[in-house]
Amino acid sequence: MKKKLMSVLLASTMVLSLAACGTTGTTDTTTTSDNTATEAAPADTQAAETTTDAAPAADATETASVGSVRLLNGKPEINDQMQALAAKYKEETGNELIVETIGGDTNASDELKKMYQADNMPDIFVIEANQAANWDGMLADLAGEEWTNKTGFELIDSSMGTIGFPYTVEATALGYNADLLKAAGVDPASLTSPDAWKAACETLDSKKDELGITAVFGWCAEPTNLGWSSGTHVFGQYLDAGLKADDTTYIDLLNDGGKIDESRMKNFAEFIGMMNQYSDPALLIDGTYDNQVAGFKEGKYVFITQGNWCVTSPDDVNFECGFAPYAFEDGINTIIAGPPSYWVAYANGNVDGAKAFFNWCAGDSAQNILVNDAGLVSPFDDCQYEAVNPFYKSMNSYITAGNYSGWHTMLKKDGLQNETCNVFADYAKGKLDADGFVSTMAKVISGYYAQ
Repeated sequence: MKKKLMSVLLASTMVLSLAACGTTGTTDTTTTSDNTATEAAPADTQAAETTTDAAPAADATETASVGSVRLLNGKPEINDQMQALAAKYKEETGNELIVETIGGDTNASDELKKMYQADNMPDIFVIEANQAANWDGMLADLAGEEWTNKTGFELIDSSMGTIGFPYTVEATALGYNADLLKAAGVDPASLTSPDAWKAACETLDSKKDELGITAVFGWCAEPTNLGWSSGTHVFGQYLDAGLKADDTTYIDLLNDGGKIDESRMKNFAEFIGMMNQYSDPALLIDGTYDNQVAGFKEGKYVFITQGNWCVTSPDDVNFECGFAPYAFEDGINTIIAGPPSYWVAYANGNVDGAKAFFNWCAGDSAQNILVNDAGLVSPFDDCQYEAVNPFYKSMNSYITAGNYSGWHTMLKKDGLQNETCNVFADYAKGKLDADGFVSTMAKVISGYYAQ
């Protein structure tokens, strides 16, 4: 994507350039640690040390040898492409990129805490914008690097400098199967009000057998495995749906001691209640990310509560994909588009190696793999490749029309998602009604901010 979305000044004086994220990287030694657990940390450390020790011999003929670099990848869906990226990096530079992939049911932030405590930090890892302060003094300043001249999407902190490398543009809303909507006679462009959504759900539900679907929504509120999704991405719709990208009304209210707009939250709660009603009960209560994505790809669900990262290749689906807004109030017609996270370089790690990789990653060879193979959307101005991601056409139509909201959910107090996800879960289980959802959210959020 060539268009720079915009820059937003964060409350903490960080500049959040609206691009996107994803994570990518790989190694030709295929060193991965899927579903990395605490117990696996020593083995990961040993593997990384072994590769690093061997690097000088492998790079002896290279004039720009910067040694081995470890990258923690939180996107298992593009692990294969990240491995190809690392192989290409090795081929072109002689330098080693070791990618350690964690599963979709593992929170990258939690995994990083474990790795830090085990003195097993990667050289490159992912942070959300509001997590930068947690790493104060531990991130390398990337200012002046060649790649910064190719994008306006870098993450800049007033005290730490240029700390975040953007590697893709991401969007989230309610992803849909356009073929199923067409078969049911539902126009996705009409889904801009609660009444339109209710009517569509009733129609789709009444035609489940005819359409061959399990449920209208592929929505999972299970907090242990998918709390990062409900507590961050879905909750983020309350904060931003329907707002312009630079409108911080509800995130400002939230960050002012944990306040909410109860009227807006009630409308949001009723919309979530509709999703609960028309979701696959097995997925809703006890599902996993893999279950959710697989069900959508197989045509079992018409809608999915994820973003463009859940389907990255045209080969993954045999139907057209699109985005519809969480229209819990009349007139909401936006998706959330922007940077949920960035790659950063650990200051006590191989900083020179990380910088070298970032500069290479912004170049043609890497962008070819990331865009054409991994299905990511490039944040770099000189990228010649248009995304092959099945959601890209719909995503780009919203952005081009200016109908996108910011990723302000990433500016809430870090860790709040671990609390709010449990409220979504209790609502899904029937322990709360819409009013109870609102009052519990208000109590949980204010309590968390008071800590």
